[in-house]
Amino acid sequence: MRNATRTSLQTRLRSGQVQSDLLVIGTGIAGAAAALRAAEQGLSVVVLCKERNLRESNTNYAQGGIAGLGDEDSPELLQSDIQRAGGELTNPKAVEILSREGPRLVESLLVRKLRIPFSRDRRGRIQRTAEAAHSRRRIYHSTDATGRAIQTAFTQAIGREPNVLVCPEHMAIDLITVPHHSTDARAVYEDLACLGAYALDVRTGAVRTFFAKKVLLATGGVGYLYLHTTNPRGATGDGLAMAARAGARIVNAEYIQFHPTALYHRDADRFLISEAVRGEGARLKTRAGEEFMARHDPERRDLAPRDVVARAIYEEISTGPDDYVLLDLSTIPRTVDVRKRFPNIHETCLRYGIDITREPIPVVPAAHYFCGGVLVDEWGRTNIRNLHAAGEVSCTGLHGANRLASTSLLEGLLWGHRSARHAGKTLPERMEYDLRHIPPWRGVKTRERVDPVLISQDLLTIRTTMWNYVGIVRTEKRLQRAKADLEYLSHRIERFYTEMRLTRQLVELRNAILVALVITNAALQNRVSRGCHYRVD
Repeated sequence: MRNATRTSLQTRLRSGQVQSDLLVIGTGIAGAAAALRAAEQGLSVVVLCKERNLRESNTNYAQGGIAGLGDEDSPELLQSDIQRAGGELTNPKAVEILSREGPRLVESLLVRKLRIPFSRDRRGRIQRTAEAAHSRRRIYHSTDATGRAIQTAFTQAIGREPNVLVCPEHMAIDLITVPHHSTDARAVYEDLACLGAYALDVRTGAVRTFFAKKVLLATGGVGYLYLHTTNPRGATGDGLAMAARAGARIVNAEYIQFHPTALYHRDADRFLISEAVRGEGARLKTRAGEEFMARHDPERRDLAPRDVVARAIYEEISTGPDDYVLLDLSTIPRTVDVRKRFPNIHETCLRYGIDITREPIPVVPAAHYFCGGVLVDEWGRTNIRNLHAAGEVSCTGLHGANRLASTSLLEGLLWGHRSARHAGKTLPERMEYDLRHIPPWRGVKTRERVDPVLISQDLLTIRTTMWNYVGIVRTEKRLQRAKADLEYLSHRIERFYTEMRLTRQLVELRNAILVALVITNAALQNRVSRGCHYRVD
């Protein structure tokens, strides 16, 4: 199948069954980096994207930037900063690999090859900014829309590859695994292995079978399981749910990072206000004008790690008269043109009547990043043979209990790249299992769709439960209540799923309830407060 062209892959798609060397599920930085690297190695690649717009991903919404190395910097310094932010729970091997290889890949792939338009000074040198818990100014950024610039470049690059087929509006339902999906009774003696995925064509309702010698999960995070989040609506934990059902090992699921500063406005979703704003000198204040971070972290203050700042804001709000705090940009040095440095934030806030050059921004914390995930090794391999994972759905151990700012894009880039490299080196000549024993999707034969109001209400219940009981501050009683409520709801959702016609919303709801329970159970089992997992009992 090596060097299979897009045309031949499209022909197979029309038949309802596609076979490729590599199946990539997700189009963010991890999936895109893997698809591009695999194509360069001559592999045939199929990419599934549940959105119509291929650029719709968490990557696209990343504002602050991607970590590299700055002046008077070193891999050792970066490594130390990651470990310190991660609450001493980081995987030393993953941290060492990223600190050594990540910045080099940023230069070779993003700067030189894809020519990402990173912000530059008057001499044409790449500007690097500061973010919380970094000891150097090492963050590469494209004003305040870094993710959009990276996502656009990758999407265009993949589109030029003749042996990559991208399938928009195709949502993976479940991974195909042996022995689970085999009709051969003797398959029970086989080692657990992944052969591909079943995917729903969102436009037609048809379910297609995608076989591949190697599969990469790159489906992003779980932020939309929380009522207040900086994540897009598609971040419903799909990859994590599929991996859990398939028997993959999931670790550190209790570590949900809440971004300290999301725009607080009754008419706006929780729009992210980049940490780089504080990196340039903005200060958090109460509505009365007090700079309160010195009381919570005297040394690092506004540039303390995200978990510290998020809890500080939570405490100020919960013990005070106000529903939000203020982010004051008037303390940013006059040498920084705020409108040019943060054009996206400036424009968005203006739409809601806030001029950040003249007045502070009302902000609150919001669910932002999943530090746990499907456990992978240094090559992105899971405990299921031929299944890799990269990006936010995976857990390399890099982030430990709390992610260091702007390392997520770097991790997705590097592990997507490394997963594809490993897949290319170890790709078998043919499929390792007789596909005649794998049946087509066996769905419910009904035209009845579940009432969309029921789906939206159930999802709202999940999101409210997670925010109130499994949020920034946790207690035994809150977590036990969440577990009981979610388990009750899961039975009703599973009944919907088995009785109704498949839709994207129904598949997402099924995934959401499973992942919510995975997070809640992990939080219950871990009684030690560390990083993003904070218990007051």
